[in-house]
Amino acid sequence: MSANSNRMVRPRRVSRRRLLASVPALGGALATGCSDVFRPPVIRGGLIGAADVLTMSTSRWLLADQPLAREFERSDIAPDFPTWGQTNPSDEEYQRHLREGFRDWRLPVSGLVERPQSFSLNDIKQLPSRTQITAHVCEQGWSAIAEWTGAPLSQLLEAAGGVKPGARYVVLDTVDRWYESIDMFEVVHPQTILAYGLNGGELPVGNGAPLRLRVERQCGYKNLKFLKSIQVVDSIAAFGRGTGGLNSDFGFHWYGGV
Repeated sequence: MSANSNRMVRPRRVSRRRLLASVPALGGALATGCSDVFRPPVIRGGLIGAADVLTMSTSRWLLADQPLAREFERSDIAPDFPTWGQTNPSDEEYQRHLREGFRDWRLPVSGLVERPQSFSLNDIKQLPSRTQITAHVCEQGWSAIAEWTGAPLSQLLEAAGGVKPGARYVVLDTVDRWYESIDMFEVVHPQTILAYGLNGGELPVGNGAPLRLRVERQCGYKNLKFLKSIQVVDSIAAFGRGTGGLNSDFGFHWYGGV
């Protein structure tokens, strides 16, 4: 593991304990092994549903101490990180922000937080940051290593006053109409960041500028580009088909652990 894994600025302590305390089921889960934290929000039928639960519960048991995903050396970075999928949304508002250098772009944070508000890109860059060199793992055959810089998602939620009791998921929407959700177990992990930098420079448009999710213990399809909003919720039933993400709405596993 490289020294990059500790490259985090902390002007004040990250209140992971507070976030965990606001989700009582999670605290008990790690002690008892009996909680929704060990199973997907929606369980599919048949053997595939059983496999979903077995995979997630086993992974969560092994990851109970929140270990870091593997981090690499700078020499391992891919020369050209891929830009698979949407590379430049045609959305009119996005294109205006792009022309203006995202000067007036803002990310709304709403739902079960104490102080719902919107954050500018500069606001997010002022939060404690983390830089990590990690592997983007793709189910469809392409993977690559890159260096990401951004603010831990837990820091953004703290800046919004912290989450309220009952919070279970963070739902992220994008400019190109994708959505995904992750649960609080992944939210509080130090490598779950909102990335605004790639390989020492600004995040390119093709890779999701101005901000994308990096959740390093999940498959690439969970790492959404072109973030538009964040909501903290107690249920994902009202989003899409109620499975927790656009990918799982169409048959992918909601828990994309690697």
